[in-house]
Amino acid sequence: MLAVAGLALPAGASDAGFSSCMKTLRGEAASAGVSPETFDRHTAELMPDMAVVGFLDAQPEFVTPIWDYMAGLVDAERVADGREMLAQWADVLARVEAQYAVDPATVVAVWGVESNFGRNFGSRPLLTSLSTLSCFGRRQAFFRGEFFTTLKIIQEGHAAPERLTGSWAGAFGHTQFMPSTFMRLAVDFDGDGRRDLVDSVPDALASTANFLKRAGWRADLPWGFEVVLPDRFDISVAGRRNKQPMADWAARGIRLTDGGALPAGSTPAGLLLPAGSGGPAFLVTRNFDALYSYNAAESYALAIAHLADRLRGGEAFRTPWPTDDAGLSRAERREVQRLLIARGHDIGEPDGMIGARTREALKQVQAELGLKTDGRAGQRILQALREAALN
Repeated sequence: MLAVAGLALPAGASDAGFSSCMKTLRGEAASAGVSPETFDRHTAELMPDMAVVGFLDAQPEFVTPIWDYMAGLVDAERVADGREMLAQWADVLARVEAQYAVDPATVVAVWGVESNFGRNFGSRPLLTSLSTLSCFGRRQAFFRGEFFTTLKIIQEGHAAPERLTGSWAGAFGHTQFMPSTFMRLAVDFDGDGRRDLVDSVPDALASTANFLKRAGWRADLPWGFEVVLPDRFDISVAGRRNKQPMADWAARGIRLTDGGALPAGSTPAGLLLPAGSGGPAFLVTRNFDALYSYNAAESYALAIAHLADRLRGGEAFRTPWPTDDAGLSRAERREVQRLLIARGHDIGEPDGMIGARTREALKQVQAELGLKTDGRAGQRILQALREAALN
């Protein structure tokens, strides 16, 4: 049974409710500029995918520990791949920077975090996901707007419906634009007359830079940097929105991680403490806010910012995360899965994605090895599995 909009739906109710909802949406779509012919042609065979409703309250940016989230998104593998993309698309990225004033490393970092450089667009048909979310669950008005915009994208010939697959929420393409964002900000950078985020890397990279420029990105600012707080620092002043001049933070005793002084001047910056006072600390500028606007999660913006720094040759954060069981890179997650398979657990291919079957297998092994049975893939269970494999 699935709880939707506060109610438990009996079998068959979702189909009946969906059919009724679609009749209502047909009239609303016409008001949004979708022709009845387009609506009928592309919705006649739609059926709801109720699984997407459950994802509304389980986005990884908000439910995954920050050290797990960062370890999986910014690892040696993604840094190496990102540097290859910087080299492969250097000419395009140079033209993108010249036009939009967003540096190549930042644009490529968004690409890497959003779709692993085009390897993972998401497999859910946008029309199915967005029609379902238009009829069930929270934020129906928002998703109806995205649903109608997707139909307009098809109606205007920007993309064929079968090419519009993506995330459960409707983001699609190399850099995972929502349909409404596509309509506002996507650009035709390769000059073929189409705005194509699925099959044109130049269009996707330029559209991403255009997004960041419109979000307030400034070429003369860093996104921020890691800092060290003095003892007994009053963390009540922390917060991305609570921006103060850099000189004020320096006066409070905040310094760079190498002990050096903060940059002089009046540049506004906010103090970000993603894991509280015991973890890494950052001063972040309006450029961090531009990254945040891409997905409205501070952990997400930090992943892009850090990946961009690593692509430029920067180091990992100096202050460790406040945990005794650090997160795993994707290579380490695949190793965990291979070790689970070797113990007889049927979890599918070792892809580095910790899904339901992997978590259930982890719980069983954790119980067998006397560890906390939370299904989490961290360094502790990896070491335990390695040791068990040797015995």
